[in-house]
Amino acid sequence: MALLELTDAGLYCPAGKFHIDPWRPVERAVVTHAHADHLRRGSKHYLVSKAGETVTRTRLGPGYAIQTAEYGESVPINGVAVSLHPAGHLLGSAQVRVEHRGEVWVVSGDYKTAPDPTCAPFEPVRCHLFVTESTFGLPIYRWQTPDAIFAGVNSWWRANAAAGKCSIVYGYALGKAQRILASVDPSIGPVYTHGATEKLVQAYRDAGVSLPETRRVSEVPGGRKRSAGGGTWAGALVLAPPSAHGSAWSRKFAPASAGIASGWMRIRGTRRRKAVDRGFVISDHADWPSLLSAIRATGAERVWVTHGYTAVLIRYLRERGLNAEVVQTRFEGEAGGEPDEADAMSTEPEAATE
Repeated sequence: MALLELTDAGLYCPAGKFHIDPWRPVERAVVTHAHADHLRRGSKHYLVSKAGETVTRTRLGPGYAIQTAEYGESVPINGVAVSLHPAGHLLGSAQVRVEHRGEVWVVSGDYKTAPDPTCAPFEPVRCHLFVTESTFGLPIYRWQTPDAIFAGVNSWWRANAAAGKCSIVYGYALGKAQRILASVDPSIGPVYTHGATEKLVQAYRDAGVSLPETRRVSEVPGGRKRSAGGGTWAGALVLAPPSAHGSAWSRKFAPASAGIASGWMRIRGTRRRKAVDRGFVISDHADWPSLLSAIRATGAERVWVTHGYTAVLIRYLRERGLNAEVVQTRFEGEAGGEPDEADAMSTEPEAATE
């Protein structure tokens, strides 16, 4: 019997009788992180990292049975040893280590190896089988260092401020927005947030993450209306989810310059199709070199590859002697179409129109 198998509800451990990141309600769910394609409502029992408890409760809402574990703490589930280890994707994100009868498998969920001031860094976990994402599993996807990335954001914001413009950055409300907020220079100007973003910024603060001051757009006097000639918004930075791009809500900030923060901005033409002024290559997923180094560090001889450019990564791994195969899950990661995954579980009706 395999330690994990794919069922109609997702990855399942028969010996432990639990699912990992199930995509429909189950009896017991072990969850890697709080993005909506990994955390679904309706299960009877959840196990998440202690670091991710606040954002998980924010996303699920009241009434759910949530058990937490510190990183590295072993939790026995029906005779199977389960532990959670940092994935570096966002606050509380975890890799799930499953051990039974001397066999160790690790489900990484989504991960990145680049430094992020808002969450614990990725830690390689030795195993026999490693389940990896491949969202950006092509050699063209290579990220700059965080210092270089955010120097570019600051330079753009500073130039807009000097020109009396507002700067709007569209990025996921959970994980991406907080990373941007923690990495930009708040001395350039005030920072405002969309309601869906602010809700999760506050969840990070409640979890003990230090972030610069922000103010929700709707709480600014006249903030729901357009401010002629820049007014209130001139020189400001506004953080909003992708779903707000092109909405009536976004037009009140004119004159403004808009940018999208996404790994997909690495591809020429994507920014033009999104109709924004700037594309910032900021991803909370591993790039091609990081995928390869993370896989090597596990020492695994077997690799299951989920979502993204699976065929390319599998071919590369097989050419180097690993037993690699695709596992068709519903995990989407940072989808090319940029749906606002944070809004997918938002309870706020203002999500796109505030």
